[in-house]
Amino acid sequence: MGWFKRLKDGIQTATRNKKEAPEGLWYKCKRCKETSTMKELRENSYKCSYCNYHVRIGSYDYFDLIFDGNYELLFEEYRAVDHLNFVDLKSYPDRLESAYDKTGLTDAITVAKGKVNRRPLIIAAMDFKFIGGSMGSVVGERIARAIDYARDNRIPFMIISKTGGARMMESAFSLMQMAKTSAKLSTLAKAGVPYFSFLTDPTTGGVTASFAMLGDINFAEPEALIGFAGPRVIKETIKRDLPEGFQTSEFLLEHGFLDFIVDRKDVKERISDLLQLFDK
Repeated sequence: MGWFKRLKDGIQTATRNKKEAPEGLWYKCKRCKETSTMKELRENSYKCSYCNYHVRIGSYDYFDLIFDGNYELLFEEYRAVDHLNFVDLKSYPDRLESAYDKTGLTDAITVAKGKVNRRPLIIAAMDFKFIGGSMGSVVGERIARAIDYARDNRIPFMIISKTGGARMMESAFSLMQMAKTSAKLSTLAKAGVPYFSFLTDPTTGGVTASFAMLGDINFAEPEALIGFAGPRVIKETIKRDLPEGFQTSEFLLEHGFLDFIVDRKDVKERISDLLQLFDK
């Protein structure tokens, strides 16, 4: 069902990679407008030290925060292919090349295997900077391969979602990934291998409607936007004002969609607790 191109075999080891966190010497908080140094921001798990605003970060930043140290990249050999000859303001191949150059990433999700407090875990982490973290065929294929690997080796699996939804340049091929990943996750459940879904800002569209909400445990960062359609679209559709805090992590926790909310500085220990809880 996937739509991808395999370039080479093997497992790659993480070395130097571009991050999604802001670059430079200074960071001005988008919420409270206070300024801190990038060093202070990094040491505070990429959170504002004044208001605790969680700055949007990328997959390698999460790997550094969660894994004990070294980790291996998996399934980096898959690349998107433009079978539809899609063109809007740019052609799809041009958008891909631009995303490769700007981010240093190979698609909107990166899969890595490592240990969390000496317990093994496979993480598939999305990056919003790669075409809005959109779910295309490579995202679906890497998740499917990661699930197979986790099931066969009986290693717990976690997805960190950060996405605008389906990738429009792949049309129906993108939407197929919703069914594909959901079906694959059912095989993980049947095998008794735990799956944790970690939702970060933003998690929207087809990702929310599929693998992001299918975890044995679903949890999120504070104040993350989580939903299917955006609040503006919903408000225009139903012609009514939306409740305060609608589609935030806190709202979803209150209404039973999440199991808990975790501050980024605590995420490694909470994941370690989950791994110990699910260990058989």
